[in-house]
Amino acid sequence: MIIVRWDRGTLLLEGMDRASMPAGFVWDDRVHQPRGDGSLYYQTVLGLHRSGAPYQDLAKGWDKLPLTHTTDKHPRDYQAEAVQAWKTAGRRGVVSLPTGSGKSFVAELCIVDTSRPALVIAPTIDLVNQWHGNLSRALDTPIGALGGGQHDLQPVTVSTYDSAYLHMERYGDRFGLVIFDEVHHLPADAYAQIAEMMLAPYRLGLSATVERNDGMHLRLDHLVGPIVYEKGIKELSGHVLSDYEVVRIPIDLSAEDALAYDEAIARYRGFVAYKGIRLGGPNGWQNFLREASRCKQGRAALKAHRDSRRIMHATPAKLNVLEQLIERHKGQRTIIFTNDNATVYNISRDFLVPCITHRTPAEERRTVLAGFASGRFPVLATSRVLNEGVDIPEAQVGVVLSGTSTVREHVQRLGRILRPQEGKQAVLYELVTAGTSEERHSERRNEHDAYR
Repeated sequence: MIIVRWDRGTLLLEGMDRASMPAGFVWDDRVHQPRGDGSLYYQTVLGLHRSGAPYQDLAKGWDKLPLTHTTDKHPRDYQAEAVQAWKTAGRRGVVSLPTGSGKSFVAELCIVDTSRPALVIAPTIDLVNQWHGNLSRALDTPIGALGGGQHDLQPVTVSTYDSAYLHMERYGDRFGLVIFDEVHHLPADAYAQIAEMMLAPYRLGLSATVERNDGMHLRLDHLVGPIVYEKGIKELSGHVLSDYEVVRIPIDLSAEDALAYDEAIARYRGFVAYKGIRLGGPNGWQNFLREASRCKQGRAALKAHRDSRRIMHATPAKLNVLEQLIERHKGQRTIIFTNDNATVYNISRDFLVPCITHRTPAEERRTVLAGFASGRFPVLATSRVLNEGVDIPEAQVGVVLSGTSTVREHVQRLGRILRPQEGKQAVLYELVTAGTSEERHSERRNEHDAYR
C-alpha cells in the first residue's frame, strides 16, 4: 500500500519505488521515498484513486467544514457568474474584477460552497484586518489571523503573504481552500513557495490587474489556475461602479527646469550607453545600479537620474495646477497620489492636508482615513500605500501627481475613486510633465481600456 504523507511543505509517497514516481516528484535518498511539492497533492491522490492502487492519505489535515453565509446580500449577476466559472474550472483559477466590484463577496461565496477550511492571504495588515472584519460578519465561525503580531489559527484564517511564507511548513496541510487576494503578488519567488508548499486542492486568485510587467503572471496558471472569469472597469461603470472620466493635463517645465532635466537625462543616458546596459532587458535596472556603484562617473549618473525624476515629478508648475484642482473641487473628497514620500510631505506641509505613507503609524493612519470618510479631512495626500485594497468609497476625485509606468498602479489608483455612491461622478486627473519620460509612460497607461 502507498501511504501519502505531509512533511514540512512537501509530500512523501511511502511504499512507492523510484520507477513509479508521478510527474513532479524526485527520489529522496535520505528517506528512500519520492518527494514532491505539497501542491502536487491533488493530482497525486486523484491519480492514485483513478489507477485503483491501494493507498492511504495521511497528508491532509482537514475535514469538511459546513458553513452558513449569514449576510443578507445577494450576488449580482456577474458575481454569480464568477463563482460558477470557478466551480466549472474545478474550483481552481483567477477571478479578475475591478476594485469596488465585490471580489471579497465572491470569495465568501466560494468559501461557503467549498465547505473546507480556508486560508485567505492578503498583502498588507490593513487588508488582513478588512478581510477579518468582512468574514466575521459573513460566516458563522471564528476567524483566525496571522500577521501584525497576531497568531490565531482557525479553520478560516486570514494571513499576510509574509506570515504565510513564514508558517507554511507548519500549516500548509491544514486548509482545503486557499484564496490569494491581490494575486499578482504571488508569482514573486518567495511568495510562490506558499502555493507550492500548500496541499490545498481548491485555489482562488483575486485581482483587478493580473498582468505583471516582468511576465511573471504566467506562473499563476501553475500556482493557482488560469483566469476563469474577467470583467473590466468599463463594463461595470455606471451601474456597479461610479461613472468617471480621466482628464490628462500636460504640464510645461520652466526654461530653467527644462535645461536641468535635459542635462540630467543626458548624463544618465550617456553612462548607460557607455556601459552597454540594456535597461529594457532582464535585470536592466539592477545592472545599472551595480555599474553605478563602481565608479565616480556611475554615481554621478545615478544622481542625475534621481534629479531628473525630482524635476519631472515635483515641478512647481504641477503644484500650481494641484492648487487649482483642490479649489475647483472644494468640499469633494480628493486623494492626491505621488510616487515618493518627500513630495507627499511637501504637499502636506504646503497645502495643510493630512498624508499617509508607509511610515505612518497604524493609529494615525486609522484616524486620517476616518477623518477623510467623515469629511473632516476632505483632501488626503499619499504615495503608493493606498494603491490597493483600502476601502474608501467617499473618494470622488483623484489627482495623480506622479507614479510608476505600470498600468496596474494607475488602474488601482482609478479604482480608489470608483466605489459607488448615489449620484457620484468620479474624476481622475493625470498631471503629465511635457517633454519628459512621463509622456511615454502616460501613453502606455492610456492603452488600458479603463483610460479610453
